[in-house]
Formats: sequence, C-alpha cells, structure tokens
Amino acid sequence: MFVDKTEIVVKSGDGGAGCCSFRREKFVPKGGPDGGDGGNGGDVILESTTSEQNLNSLVYRRRYAAQNGPAGQGADKHGRNAEPIVVKVPVGTVIRDCATGEVLADLDLPGAQVVVAKGGRGGRGNARFATSTNRAPRRRELGFPGEEKTLELELKLIADAGLVGYPNAGKSTLLTRISGARPKVAAYPFTTLHPVVGVVEYPDYARLTVADIPGLIDGAHANVGLGHEFLRHIERTKVLIYVLDMAGVDGRTPWDDYASLKKELDLYKEGLASRPSLIVANKMDLPESAANLVRLKEELSGENAAIYELSAGENELGTLPQALRQLVKAHLEETEAALRRL
Repeated sequence: MFVDKTEIVVKSGDGGAGCCSFRREKFVPKGGPDGGDGGNGGDVILESTTSEQNLNSLVYRRRYAAQNGPAGQGADKHGRNAEPIVVKVPVGTVIRDCATGEVLADLDLPGAQVVVAKGGRGGRGNARFATSTNRAPRRRELGFPGEEKTLELELKLIADAGLVGYPNAGKSTLLTRISGARPKVAAYPFTTLHPVVGVVEYPDYARLTVADIPGLIDGAHANVGLGHEFLRHIERTKVLIYVLDMAGVDGRTPWDDYASLKKELDLYKEGLASRPSLIVANKMDLPESAANLVRLKEELSGENAAIYELSAGENELGTLPQALRQLVKAHLEETEAALRRL
C-alpha cells in the first residue's frame, strides 16, 4: 500500500498547574510563599526523514498527543517541562492546517522539523505573586491548555528525474533496467497505480533517483483518471524523461503523445513542461518504430529535443544513463549559479 495523503490529529500537552504553598519550618515564623511553577506541556513536532518513503505508518495511528506538564510543588519546586513528541514523515511532506487551509510547513530537506502544536505554558505558583504589600498571596495559576489541530499531510516525492508518459509506454520496464526498483510490469495499461522511486547507480558510486509516475491521460490536469494523485509528484523532480511508445501499440502517434504530455503538465502547473528534459523513444525493437522515429524527429526539429532510441524490454539502454546524469548535473549547476546571482 502506498499512501501519499492523509489526515492526523495532534494535541500538545497542557501546562501544569502552579502550586499554592507556604514555608513551614520550626523556629521560622512567617516563612512566606514557596509554591513552584507548573511545567510546560510537550510540543508536537513533525520531522522529515529518509527512512520513510510514504505515509503508511500514519494511517494506523491518526492521533498524536504529547504529555502534560507536571504541577509545581512546595519548597519552590517547579514542574519539569514535558518532553515533545516527534512524528517522523517522509522528505517532501507538505503540512496543512485543515481548519484554516494554511500551509504550516514544507519539509523538503532531510532532518527538517516544525512545531505543529505548541505545548501550553505552565501556571505560576503563589511565590510569583508576592509583593511588598501582599506578602502572603494565595493566588496561583492553572496551566494553559495545549493546542489541538487536525492536519492534512500531502507527500510530494522528491527525485532527480521523473518518468512521464502514457499508460503502457514502458516506464516501469525502463525503471527496472536502469535501477534496482521492481515496480509491477504487465502488458496492459495502469499497472502502476502509485509512484515508485528507483536509484540509478554509476561505476564511480554516483547515484540518481528516478520516479516512475503512474500513466498520464488526457484531462489529467482536471483530475481525470489518476489526475492530481500523481501530477503533484512531478512538481519536485529536477528533470523530466518523456517516455514515448514509438510503435503506437495503443493506436496513438508518439509525436501527438509528446505534445499532449507537455500540454497536460503546463495546464496543471504553468512552466512545468519547460523543465530540462530528454525524450526516450522506447520499443524500438518493434517494426513500426523506425518509420515513426523519422516522423517524430521531423515534428520536433524546431525544439532541439534530445531523443534517445532504446528498447527497455530488450535491455538496450544505449547512452541514456550517462545523458541523464549530465542533464541533472547541468541543471544543478545552473540552479546554483542562479542562487549566487541573487
């Protein structure tokens, strides 16, 4: 099961009550107030981690509550602050307050933390209220309540590259060839129902992550088919790999597929289709592919698009892994240069 969207309820701890107490000691008349403060309630913290790949663990436990702060005691003993509770979520999780719709945090880096519910402050003991005119106060404060929120968690996968294509174009097969991932592969569309991330390893130990996004269809930007269930995962990929069925097995032409894919991406989020990309002309082992490749190059002659011919089913990858590495490297260098200019 792959869960990339869920709701949880978080409750921070209440603050402990302050104490009303007076010093009682032999031979010490008028000992004075000595009630301690209550401890603060525990916070609820969400932390991103690479050890979690989806939100499955949060499906079976929907409520997270931190401990309340202990009450103060006499002899100026203050209650300790309660320990926070830390909930682990995968990197790329967007946290939204269901009541207001406000985005509280976007945990897009490993180890990032956000306090989603602040613990209540502990109440003051009566020693805090002593003055020159009121030397025996009997006033104290109860602890302040913690926060309770219902949060929507939405996972947007973070990968170096995303495989984009129509159902049955061969994306899952390609992922199995270039990485150690093992998504479901079958001779019918929509075998992939959730994103799968694979790691591409190179001889010099460099690594890239590639996400296999479930098959896109016309109208996906309007939530047709799997729609937004997978389009949001493309948002964070650095580069795109358009996987085209060159044989036109399902009765479509690869050049129309390419145009439709770019259109759907831009309709979902403007500028998404303009990200660095390359085109995989897949299924080149089939007889119809050669003529379609010639036509594809003619149709895209004005775009200066890099086309890589291969047959993922026959494990013929050519120079694709090296080209992907160079494309990601160039994108990162360009991004770093842009940040330095700011």
